[in-house]
Amino acid sequence: MDDRRHRDRPFTPPGIAATPTASARTAAAPPAGQPQPPSTAVAGIMDHHDQPMATDAPPAPDADANASSSAAPLTSDLADLRKKIDSVDAQLVHLLNQRATISVQVGKVKQLASESSGTAPSAPSASSSDVYVPRREREVFEKVVRLNHGPLAHEAVVAIYREIMSASISLQQQVAVAFLGPAGTHTHQAALDRFGDSVLFVPISTIAEVFTAVEQGRATYGLVPLENSTFGSVAQSLDRFMTTTLQIRAESYLPIHHHLMSNSTLHTIRRVYSHPEAFGQCQKFLDTHLPDAARINVASTAHAAELAAKEPYAAAICNADAAGNTTRFVVIARGQGDATPSGNDATLLCFTVDHRAPGALCDALKVFKDCGINLTRIDSRPDRLRNARAGLWHYVWFVELEGHRVDAKVVRAVEGLTASCLDVKVLGSYPKVPTPTPTA
Repeated sequence: MDDRRHRDRPFTPPGIAATPTASARTAAAPPAGQPQPPSTAVAGIMDHHDQPMATDAPPAPDADANASSSAAPLTSDLADLRKKIDSVDAQLVHLLNQRATISVQVGKVKQLASESSGTAPSAPSASSSDVYVPRREREVFEKVVRLNHGPLAHEAVVAIYREIMSASISLQQQVAVAFLGPAGTHTHQAALDRFGDSVLFVPISTIAEVFTAVEQGRATYGLVPLENSTFGSVAQSLDRFMTTTLQIRAESYLPIHHHLMSNSTLHTIRRVYSHPEAFGQCQKFLDTHLPDAARINVASTAHAAELAAKEPYAAAICNADAAGNTTRFVVIARGQGDATPSGNDATLLCFTVDHRAPGALCDALKVFKDCGINLTRIDSRPDRLRNARAGLWHYVWFVELEGHRVDAKVVRAVEGLTASCLDVKVLGSYPKVPTPTPTA
């Protein structure tokens, strides 16, 4: 996995002038144009008549004293600057704790509101009084970017506030985030980027079980892949969305950079382990360089790396053969959460039409056009439950649209769909995140 956090990046501190000795600090060079006085040591030498010893020439300048005379102001400046940094650090710690105290108060207000509405949670990790509100998070990030005038880059300021907000969330409530594990997967990286380091991360072996962990209250939130720019939709996630009551709360993008890892040379590799999504994204590379190697599906790319490290003539996919290879993830949780639109939202819903009725799908899609709604995504999956009950070839259609579920035109569209479709389910509304710019 391409670790974009670089926590262990080596840091070379700037050069620091050596602290001058006591004699150097007292031996300053005279101003230019003035005669050099004798050194203290020479002036103190007497002959046996207690008269000053005559000298034919002035003593040579003290090179060490001259060098230290220029270093002394620099050292003094450095010390002063460090004192200023220490003072700012003290203020920062005080302000951070002040902010954290207010954040704890916010959590208590949320909890009281939850209890008064009769929705108090049965387990701390599955609270319905949401501590993670993507709309508010985006407001904070946009605010600090507007306030930032450098020299820190906007990305650096946002990253700092990501961790501040993560720490605040953990003070309000114990938050557990389920992800497709083990640690080190792309999903784990996406979860860290979304929630910061201060929450509890729970590795889960399959995407379906991530949904289950959140449904059962073993995790507050889950993060699952929804689609990849190279390989398309993630079928396992769409299949679970058909049956779950969980809602999408947020979306996130992560650039994916796979690598082929092995202890063997390329021409000796006989088996390649990876997740099916990674195989799909790297199909061209494998067909070109390892056409005869067996491709063995495992639960995650991190597990694939563990297997390849132990076996001879084995490799793990971790080399995407497409520029701009990016995976889109979504955060899932119980309940709708914050129902306030951000002003730039998306909504994902699914529906089933009677495929025996001519034009049924066309009629369903026309509802969005009549309501003036732009669709940004259409996908489908076989409706396994309906096919088992009522015959084959029923499909669930997934549609993503611009707008929030409480927007008037979206409400009209859902009402129109309900009147003409067999099933309609809104899977969630969430603030839109700008799509990353592809890189070569």
